[in-house]
Amino acid sequence: MSKSIADLQATWYQQYATFTDVYQSGRQSFIPNLLPQTSVQFSVYQTLEILHKRLGNETLRRALNPAETIDSPVKSYANSDWLKRSNMVGVNVRTIGSFWNVINYTLTLPAGHDSIHLLPIWEPGVVGSLYGMVSWQINPEFFDVELARFVPALDSVEKQLKVVTNLLHAMGRTVGMDVIPHTDRFSEMVLACPCLFEWVQRDEKSGKPDQLADHSSLVYRYVEEAIWQFLKFRGSADGTPLTFSKDTFFSTDTAILADDQRLRILFGPAHDYGGRLNRRIALIRHLTAQGFETLPMTMAPPYRGLHIDKSNFTIDEYGQTWYQYAFDKPEAMSRVFGPLARYRFYESKDNNQRWELDFNRPNLPAWQYVCRKVSDCQRAYNFDFMRGDMAHVQMRPGGVPTAVDEYYDPLRAIKKFVQATGVPYFAFFAETFLAPPDTMSYGNELDHLDAIEADSTLGDLQSMVVESDEFRHHFANYYGYIKTRRFAPNFTVMTADKDDPRFDEFYRTGNLFRYFTALFLTDMPSYVGLGFEVRNLHENRGANEEYTKLYVFQIGDDRQPDKVTHEPFAWGQNADQFVAIGRIRAFAESIWPEIAGKATKWLVEPSEGKNYIAWTHIEPLCQTGYVFAASMTGNLPQSMPELPKGEVVFEEAGCRIWRVTKS
Repeated sequence: MSKSIADLQATWYQQYATFTDVYQSGRQSFIPNLLPQTSVQFSVYQTLEILHKRLGNETLRRALNPAETIDSPVKSYANSDWLKRSNMVGVNVRTIGSFWNVINYTLTLPAGHDSIHLLPIWEPGVVGSLYGMVSWQINPEFFDVELARFVPALDSVEKQLKVVTNLLHAMGRTVGMDVIPHTDRFSEMVLACPCLFEWVQRDEKSGKPDQLADHSSLVYRYVEEAIWQFLKFRGSADGTPLTFSKDTFFSTDTAILADDQRLRILFGPAHDYGGRLNRRIALIRHLTAQGFETLPMTMAPPYRGLHIDKSNFTIDEYGQTWYQYAFDKPEAMSRVFGPLARYRFYESKDNNQRWELDFNRPNLPAWQYVCRKVSDCQRAYNFDFMRGDMAHVQMRPGGVPTAVDEYYDPLRAIKKFVQATGVPYFAFFAETFLAPPDTMSYGNELDHLDAIEADSTLGDLQSMVVESDEFRHHFANYYGYIKTRRFAPNFTVMTADKDDPRFDEFYRTGNLFRYFTALFLTDMPSYVGLGFEVRNLHENRGANEEYTKLYVFQIGDDRQPDKVTHEPFAWGQNADQFVAIGRIRAFAESIWPEIAGKATKWLVEPSEGKNYIAWTHIEPLCQTGYVFAASMTGNLPQSMPELPKGEVVFEEAGCRIWRVTKS
């Protein structure tokens, strides 16, 4: 008989002491039967009491001190290969309210989920988009007021983030951050360092604001002059006398003027959020009145060659008109991201007359700046890996070059820069979708992933219906890449991007197949987004608040009915799925030390055309091995003669495990 979420919560409260004790005593690596929506309602006292009993007084004391650093579980590793077999959970912190609630949510996860990926942690810009960072400040909305009241020393969001990474490390998890090679189009970085971005000038002078007057390589110089005049007229935001030259102010050499100094002069103190915003808006209006704006970021070939689409524009609350850009010669996957600007990693050929980049002339200040800023963040919060956003970008029309140099790709450069600072285990999880050649990027995406030294990549299994031929084909290919490529594709169950009403069809069936396979196919990394365990099946479209994707940004305008949200994230009510996943987790816990990270081999491959797959481990640790089978349709045959004989030790909704004794 099916149970409801209310039934599960009632059982939880009745048996609270029993369920928490198995975790506190170390008998299990997670708290069984703890719903995620219940976990994030824990009081700070409740969470600390649980952690104190689990971790001990000394470890908890150190972890709660932001001046202390708890070592990463992978600190002893000499390289980043560990990520190739990691089972990662993605967390959009906005859906749970604060960094502190990441700890509460992690209490629901077994040790098999060994990595936590935090979606972007930076202060957001237009429409509150997490991927449109407006500064290098940590997002203040992730500050936990109750935690600060209970532990007064944790009085800033930065201190709370450091404590959370400490605790996650103490709980045996690695922690990753998003690394984003772009910003909001008028971010503080854009305005403080115009030379790091590509600028254009609309023809405001001639009364033709919907036409480009100048897209040459040196427009940023005119922007620097305009910003300098703004500073001279308005004065510095923090009262610093402007006794230096314009060239000194805009120099990216930190020995001349530190990044933080420049930002304070231009916008004011870091924690004066309102003051910085007002100052930035005033500067934006000053620049746009002269037609200056950054070139928006693009995706997929041809990447370059843009014009203003005069019929496509919006007018913001300040009366400013924002025009959308379009490709001169678009291809199938060409996209323009109007609110975002990519760093200018390369100089242009011929003063950008034909929109061509010169890949032999890297814009060195941009590379140095981004590498330094990411490294600073890694060091401050002790992150173990990065998710490289838009890692599929490869702009060379000739594809991946035969010889790859240090300026081939910025994400590759960032990984190597951080590793060289004494963090050899720092790993790179690439956001690519393993698309066909010349689709999402120029050339072969597999070669590109090898060239950028990605450890693992997201892939696209989350975008396919489990029973489809497309899913079987891609799954078989991904598994093959693990054996033949330097990177490992993930068995991705669901991401925050795919928890979107447009993609409900992918998750109406096959959910337990996805989860079981992701966990027990132990030499293939996996990724699952927060909330999958209770996600509604959405036979009909749910309310916007039920989808984590709609919290990647913040839209409160009812004129955008497909994106607007007015309430906090609403957890799913799929009690049956939670119970089934709970059983899978409990059994995994019982055999995890025997199977974690072990190499596998197919007994029934995805490409064989059957409605199930089966596998085992190549080298069991002892005389007893396991055979795993999972049905894509929810039902396994009772007899499968191609599999070794053994004792059935687990079965759940078309997923079965046998114990096989070796002779």
